[in-house]
Amino acid sequence: MNNNSLVEKSYAFAMRVVKACWHLVDTEREFVLSKQLVRSETSIGTNVEESQGGVSKADFSASSP
Repeated sequence: MNNNSLVEKSYAFAMRVVKACWHLVDTEREFVLSKQLVRSETSIGTNVEESQGGVSKADFSASSP
């Protein structure tokens, strides 16, 4: 799996979760669980994006004095 497909899959998952939370809020009037679900799910995308800009261990050790 390349990094692009991981980004795309995490984005698609985030959209599904957000839509599910909208449904929870609209039909069930459930706010606490839906807010927590959105927060925890969006952290997945954040971590994926952060890892894209990360430095590998080999690159880090090569640049240290």
